[in-house]
Amino acid sequence: MSKAGADPSGRRDPRRGWAPAGPLRHPVLFVNPASGGGRARRAGVAEQAGERGIEVIVLSPDHSLTALVRDAVARGADALGVAGGDGSLGIVAAAAEANGLPFVCIPAGTRNHFALDLGVDRHDLVGALDAFTDGVERRIDVAQVNGRVFLNNVSLGIYGDAVQRPGYREEKVRTLLETAQTVLGPSGAAPELHLVDDLGREHSHPAVVLVSNNPYALDLPLAAGTRPTLSGGRLGIVVLDPPRAWSATDVEIDAPGPVHAGVDGEAVDLSPPLEFVIRPAALRVRISSRHPGVSPSGRFVTRPGAAAPPGRGPRRP
Repeated sequence: MSKAGADPSGRRDPRRGWAPAGPLRHPVLFVNPASGGGRARRAGVAEQAGERGIEVIVLSPDHSLTALVRDAVARGADALGVAGGDGSLGIVAAAAEANGLPFVCIPAGTRNHFALDLGVDRHDLVGALDAFTDGVERRIDVAQVNGRVFLNNVSLGIYGDAVQRPGYREEKVRTLLETAQTVLGPSGAAPELHLVDDLGREHSHPAVVLVSNNPYALDLPLAAGTRPTLSGGRLGIVVLDPPRAWSATDVEIDAPGPVHAGVDGEAVDLSPPLEFVIRPAALRVRISSRHPGVSPSGRFVTRPGAAAPPGRGPRRP
């Protein structure tokens, strides 16, 4: 497999922005053995990481990941990684950003959306550990809603209600359809949300609102639902009421009361107004030098920071 950000001749492609990463003294990896149906456990991620000299902390249901990360930083961790789902990634990434530390994503979740867009090989869990020992590094954007970091997206409306329901993770399609019937059926109504798009048009009671850390490539059939870049410095906003997609550095969404949301797929209630901002180049990330270093849609976009065109609906969170 070729080096991240390199062409077949072995020369590094400067458009990708990856550079060789320096050595680490005290890297720490948090492993969620339950994520992705036990992907990390089956691949022996914890054992393989220990053999590489990485401190491994295996999570259990009674652990507070936030507290464990805070303790690791206090003990001198100089890199933070996580093998788990996208929700766990956000907690660890926020701590890495706050402390100026590199962040490593090991794709041990179910869908691993962030890993795909970062350019990590989602099928190579053990190889992803090389980010700690033989990695390349760059800076990417992170987004925030009311001060909370997210790496992928925040979903409101049908999606926001759906992630609150029991069984969402096991039967996402069925749950989304049931939620759509409840919210949009004859006796239901979409959540009351208010926002103004880039044309100055107000949207009220939209069926779906998706705000993402950089826009999705919605019109690339071979790579729809991925983001061409994580360093474009723009939020992606998609509204289905009527369909509209645009990008911005910030957006505010108001509501009469707490809003059900999915923040990187995790069920959260947010207090209005919802204030979204992009933080350009805020997070240092490392990946294996043998992984692609570019998302599927990024292969079609040659200009750094190029915005994704609007079009078909985004990938479900």
